[in-house]
Amino acid sequence: MNFSFFGDYYQFFLTGAYITIFLAIIAVLLGSILGVGLTLLRRSRFLILKWVGDIYVEFIRGTPLLAQIYIIYIGVPLLFVGFDIPDLAVGAIALSMNAAAYISETIRSGIDAVSSGQMEAARSLGMNQRQAMFDIILPQAFKNILPALGNQFIGSIKDSSIVSIIGVAELMYKTTIVRGNTALGLEPIIIASAGYLVMTFTLSRILAVVERRLKTSDRR
Repeated sequence: MNFSFFGDYYQFFLTGAYITIFLAIIAVLLGSILGVGLTLLRRSRFLILKWVGDIYVEFIRGTPLLAQIYIIYIGVPLLFVGFDIPDLAVGAIALSMNAAAYISETIRSGIDAVSSGQMEAARSLGMNQRQAMFDIILPQAFKNILPALGNQFIGSIKDSSIVSIIGVAELMYKTTIVRGNTALGLEPIIIASAGYLVMTFTLSRILAVVERRLKTSDRR
């Protein structure tokens, strides 16, 4: 095993890790916003809107992320001639749209975990359906699903490696460059794996602390 190359190429790994974290943050933030919208669609009284939400979630959950990336990467320029999306934006959009479907399911389960009496009490105080949902139900649901959102963040960090296939310079893409420059097959992969482990382990520890504090708050 030869890791002497690391001194010359550590900047590649740091830059790749930065892009990886950036993509994961964007995926979770945009995915949460889209996930809320999808959840509301799927709970809509209008059957067409409910179908739109259900079809989207089932399509995303039933197809590989790689296929979804290619659909955006190849399909958008075909539909909108002359409209070019930067590779990084394609990766961020694909990861966000993928995360949204899973976050929607998480939010749905979080809403279902809130007692139905909460909605009835809010409506009895004069709130309409939208006010009760956004002011009463969703805040409680997000508190319940925060650990699951954290797990989605961890998953997005690992899923971001797939966007290297379209040239997004995240950690695995940079690792591929290092492998080509050094003619080493395994050692750069080991360093990249260690980088992913550090990111995911650190985030999981942070989430564990937050979860403990939430439980302490609930007991109080």
